[in-house]
Amino acid sequence: MIGFKFYITTPIYYVNDVPHIGHAYTTIAADILTRWHRIKGKEVFFLTGTDEHGKKVQEVAESKGKQPKEFVDGIVKSFKDLWIKLNISNDDFIRTTDADHEEEVKKVLQELFDKGFIYKGHYESYYCVGCEQYLTRSDLVDGCCPLHKKEPELKKEEAYLFKLSSFQDQLLDLIENDKLQLLPLSRKNEMLSFIREGLKDISISRKKSEVYWGIELPFDKEHTCYVWVDAFWNYITGLRKNEKFWPPEVQLMAKDILRVHSTIWISLLLALKLKIPKTMFVHGYFTVDGKKMSKTLGNVVDPKELSEKYDVDALRYYLFRGIPFGQDGDFSEKVLIERYNSELADSLGNLINRVLVLTEKNFNGNVPQPTEKDKLSELCFETMEKVNSSMGNFQFHNALNDIWHLISESNKYINDNKIWEIEDKQKLGNLLYNLLETLRFVSILTYPFIPETAENIMEQLGLEKKFSFDDLKWGKLESGKKIKRGKVLFQKIK
Repeated sequence: MIGFKFYITTPIYYVNDVPHIGHAYTTIAADILTRWHRIKGKEVFFLTGTDEHGKKVQEVAESKGKQPKEFVDGIVKSFKDLWIKLNISNDDFIRTTDADHEEEVKKVLQELFDKGFIYKGHYESYYCVGCEQYLTRSDLVDGCCPLHKKEPELKKEEAYLFKLSSFQDQLLDLIENDKLQLLPLSRKNEMLSFIREGLKDISISRKKSEVYWGIELPFDKEHTCYVWVDAFWNYITGLRKNEKFWPPEVQLMAKDILRVHSTIWISLLLALKLKIPKTMFVHGYFTVDGKKMSKTLGNVVDPKELSEKYDVDALRYYLFRGIPFGQDGDFSEKVLIERYNSELADSLGNLINRVLVLTEKNFNGNVPQPTEKDKLSELCFETMEKVNSSMGNFQFHNALNDIWHLISESNKYINDNKIWEIEDKQKLGNLLYNLLETLRFVSILTYPFIPETAENIMEQLGLEKKFSFDDLKWGKLESGKKIKRGKVLFQKIK
């Protein structure tokens, strides 16, 4: 694995408001994959950032009596602060107001124009300000945008258009043959159906008199760049000329932006003869206690508040424990507390404490000498193989299921062997060694999901906080090493 690169992106998040649980979900998922591929020995680049131009930002800033840049600076800080809080290990954070990004976008626009992929015309379509997307009649539900429940405007205005229609056959070929892999499979079928209905050329500009908050077109200063080239090009400019990472192995996104990514974004790359991403993985939406999340209902979940109320690792764990990645899921604070108490506190936290207390009591806190492997070592290797397979298929919930099965079996191992009653030091030492070594395996396997907890386990085992898939070999924990039992990892919530 060493020497292989892995480039992963989140969408750049629109800064008309502070981050919510959906933003956190995508970004934590990217962080989990980032940490996993790092422990597999790959050279990883993880990019996230913010999309800061457009009419919606312009209007919100004006309504608050602020200049757009002043407004977005405040919102961007809330995103950056949250990623630090949630232990996100991104390599860079791209802003579409970064000077180098704006300069590169102008070059791309000029090149597309010079090659004849951009032309001046008029665009007429249904336009939803909330989505900042043009919609077709078939997109509407009862005449309204399905997401925002508002009737879109029928707009006709002078605009520069990108020749999206000319890439229809290429896009079908790429997606049908998995040269561009869309996951889950249902998303692939959905996009093939959409493209077969026919693609139209798409507006890539707005009149500056309408939208002044945007990147000026280099070939017409009366127009500003409309979202697509500006936003999508972040995936390239965010590498800061670190070209060895291109193209992305995985681009994560919610289902509402798959359509524009798999058509407009890929067509822009094809127009400029650049390599395309390998995989786009699409996750679902959250409901909250069975209801749609909305400001009107007052049930928008604040990830910052949750991480402070409980524990960052508890939030990270909960989000991916019970909901298959790629499907819609329901967020329930009640279920979060239940999982925290039963799985983090009772299962994992209790296991660590029991094993370390027994080691202190019987061997003065020194790792005992092993004499033989048993079923626990076999289960560790089985778990490692299952987790490796699940992670390769984006099945985070299955990976966690298998890790927690190992944790559950370790607790059962203590009870079945009645370790606290054993007087034979050699037998007791071997059983405790197997448990300590299992904890080391658990720390490595859980690291992508709950990194702070994994580091704490390593520290209590008296080991360096280093994580490598290559260390998932039995017997790496040296006998005689001093453990450093600390406080109980998860205090139960009443």
